Amino acid sequence: MSIISMISYTYVERKIKRTKKVTIPHSKDMCLYTDNIETENESFHINSVFDISYKCVSKESGFLYLHTNQGMFAYTIHTDPGDFIAAYKDIKKKR
Repeated sequence: MSIISMISYTYVERKIKRTKKVTIPHSKDMCLYTDNIETENESFHINSVFDISYKCVSKESGFLYLHTNQGMFAYTIHTDPGDFIAAYKDIKKKR
């Protein structure tokens, strides 16, 4: 199955090492296929995703929201999600 669109998202892992609090940023990819959306830890069937929205919080980042039948999932992104959202809406339109 080929990837229709992909967008990178980040999350921060927080750990305590000895007496210091350490934050470790991670970057992963969210992939849109014709029948599902996959992240590092989740996979959503395209019919389970009701909508995708975006909220800009600064010049450098924003939140990409997946509205699903399992709840809402927020992902921090640092690029414009316009192409990803348009590709999702195109797939949903064809269904």
